[in-house]
Amino acid sequence: MLALLIRLGLRFEDGIEERRFVDRYVRSSLGWTQIAMLLGAATYAGYTIWDWVLYPEIVSTTLAIRGGTAVLVLLPLTALLSRRSMKPWAETIFLVYCVIPGCILPSIYLVLPSGFTFAAPGMMMIILFVSTMLPLRIGSLAIFCLLSWGALIVAETFAPTLPPGLRFINHSLVVNAYALSLYAVAAREYRARKQFRTSEALQREKERSETSLRDLRATQAHLVQAEKLASLGQLVAGVAHEVSTPLGLALTTSTAMQTDLQTMSDVLSGVSVRRSDLMKGISRLKQGLHLTFDSLHRASEMVHSFKQVAVNQADEDRRTFELKDWLSELMVKLGPLLSHHGLVVEVQCPSGIKLNSYPGALAQVISNLALNTAGHAYPNKRGGRFAIAVDQPEPETVRLVCSDEGVGIPADLQTHIFDPFVTTGRESGNTGLGLHIAFNLVVSSLRGRLRLESKPGPGTQIAIEIPLAA
Repeated sequence: MLALLIRLGLRFEDGIEERRFVDRYVRSSLGWTQIAMLLGAATYAGYTIWDWVLYPEIVSTTLAIRGGTAVLVLLPLTALLSRRSMKPWAETIFLVYCVIPGCILPSIYLVLPSGFTFAAPGMMMIILFVSTMLPLRIGSLAIFCLLSWGALIVAETFAPTLPPGLRFINHSLVVNAYALSLYAVAAREYRARKQFRTSEALQREKERSETSLRDLRATQAHLVQAEKLASLGQLVAGVAHEVSTPLGLALTTSTAMQTDLQTMSDVLSGVSVRRSDLMKGISRLKQGLHLTFDSLHRASEMVHSFKQVAVNQADEDRRTFELKDWLSELMVKLGPLLSHHGLVVEVQCPSGIKLNSYPGALAQVISNLALNTAGHAYPNKRGGRFAIAVDQPEPETVRLVCSDEGVGIPADLQTHIFDPFVTTGRESGNTGLGLHIAFNLVVSSLRGRLRLESKPGPGTQIAIEIPLAA
């Protein structure tokens, strides 16, 4: 029998899977099932009204049978399901709840004057309730059908008389109702098992996907950390290379100055000192001091630039400001420097855009972009245009596009333009940190994005997208 149920899809071979299904199918909605059981008990006892209407003389007997069954059996079984310890026995309780009234009902027809004339409709009502209102599996329903049908057969043997053909009609109707109920419950259980297997497969797939996602995120974090370490190594190497040049020059110059001082000391310790030798030594010391000062000053500026690469948002003052007025003030401050390079500044910004952000960081970003334009877009200070256009692609975002009409950025540098130490003017003393600092400020402090939107060729366009509230 078990093998047949497995072949029909009404049983799982895996016992653990079967228990999980029973737990979901039978015990998942016990609250609603208890309401149905209360309704069934009330209906079972309520049929006494029909007995009172048709046969008032025997209503006390039928009330005792129906009401006693409801009060002494059906209601206590319903209450048992409220206890947590009885939930594993839920299907057994359902079966007992059905079998007892189903087996008692035929005995009522023995005391009714009509006998078994209405036995089939009464039995069919119980079958209808059991198959639709209670979450019984096909095996439990089959047990109920056999026991209640057997009770009907036994009760009929005690009937004093049965009209010709009534037994056949009753059993035909009851068996037909059993068959339809068994088919309906089997179909319902079959669909429930398919849905259960589908949901279990989806759950397993979800768990595998979540595991894969966690592994992917861990790998991503590892790669990001490795990339950070690689960038840090690149930055350290660049720092060492950039700073070592002026420091090495200062060290070489100071060594030469030490030699010159020793020479002057030897000359001054002699009997006679020529004025020309003294002036020559002083001139060399002045040149050495000037060269040493320039080298150390350049190294100091580089260290200051390197410190700006690591942006700390806590060091910035956050406040609310109107973007158009703020840009006007910034251009007034940058005006003399940009005009020195022959740049004409154009700003197009609508009124009413208010930001709650870090104006110091944004000012440094725009300043770096403007100075980058001055130093690279228009060589030899031949003059040109630096434009800032502002719009709002989304209600909570503002976009500043800084553009020029200069020589453009070489194609081989465009994918690395925001990396540290990427520059086309290293021979002019540029460190290649301006755009890298701007990128870090936009991402870290302003919580936005900095993108190069121009194609290879003349002209450069860099877009800054930041939220209105950083």
